[in-house]
Parts: sequence; C-alpha cells; structure tokens
Amino acid sequence: MIDLYYAPTPNGHKITLFLEEARLDYRLIRVDISKGEQFRPDYLSISPNNKIPAIVDHLPADGGAPLSLFESGEILLYLAEKTGALLNGELRERHATLQWLFWQVGGLGPMLGQNHHFNHFAPQPVPYAIERFQVETLRLYNVMNKRLEATPWLGGDHYSIADIACWPWINAHQRQRIDLNNFPAVNNWYERIKNRPATILAMQKAQAN
Repeated sequence: MIDLYYAPTPNGHKITLFLEEARLDYRLIRVDISKGEQFRPDYLSISPNNKIPAIVDHLPADGGAPLSLFESGEILLYLAEKTGALLNGELRERHATLQWLFWQVGGLGPMLGQNHHFNHFAPQPVPYAIERFQVETLRLYNVMNKRLEATPWLGGDHYSIADIACWPWINAHQRQRIDLNNFPAVNNWYERIKNRPATILAMQKAQAN
C-alpha cells in the first residue's frame, strides 16, 4: 500500500496517473494547501520542502521500514523502478525518457507555474512578468511539438513517466492562454492520454477528493 499525500494540482495529478496505470493500491490523503496543511510538522517530516505530492511506500522493495519520498519527478522514477512499468529498459529510450522527465521538472512545470501565477493569482497585474512567462510557455510548447512530430511519445515508442509528468501541465493549457490547435502534435498526444482509462480514473478520483 502506498500513501499519496495529494492536492489536485498538476504535480499531484502526475502520481495518480502513474498509480492508476500501474494498478497499484494506494490511499489518497488530501493536503489542503489553501489552509496551510503542508506546513504541519507531521507533513514536513515526509516532505521537508512543504510541497505536494509526497508518498510513503509501506512495502519498499528492500523489505525495510516504510519509505517516504517527496518531489514528483523522483516519485515517478522510484515507482517506475519499483514496478518495472512506464520506463523502458532499453538504454537509448530509457535515457530519452529521463531527459524529458527532467525537462518537465526543470522547465515546463516551473515556467507554466509562473504563467499560472501571474495570470491568475498575482495581487496586481505585472505586465512584464505576464509577457515573460507567456513567451516562455509558447517556446516550451514549440519544443514539445517538434519532439512529438518525430516520435509518438516523449521518450520514443512507448508511453512513459515523461508523458505522465507533462500531461497534467498541458491539461491546464486554457489557463496558460494556449490554443492547442496551434500545436497539432501536442494536441494529438494530449487527446490520446486524456482518453486512456487510467487517466479518466485518476481525474475522477481527483474530483472526488
């Protein structure tokens, strides 16, 4: 059993997408970030950076004590290695997948997150920041579109943790003022993932919790 400390944000959705794809047993534990629950001492002992998601694996592969992990990219990598799912073992595709996973963690997520903030949450408009992060969002969508023109999935021939990491951010494209029709390869990829049974289940659970 895996405990998933969760909020319905793009980073939270990454982990439910994986868990549903891999058909792992898990328990959703909602962390209400609007109420500051991420700062509680018991949560900080699991996620010292006071962010979601975090997990506690009660049956780690080494047979030892429960293992807690934070950072969504590391959680995806850990779960892929634990299950042998969604990370191809062939050298080149494995590392292509990891490149795009790290691209999401280091670029796509932070830049789109800033786009969300300055468009929707800043206490007053900051035109320079709005323009700055909109331009960077468009650049990243173009990078992704070129990749998906060349390969069916970000890592290559197989659906993987790289796709799972990116999809929840692209799912918020309207909040980023992005028209997916301008990025046909991304749009095709987005729709294929959106209609996967595991994605449908994961998003339904998000709405219910």
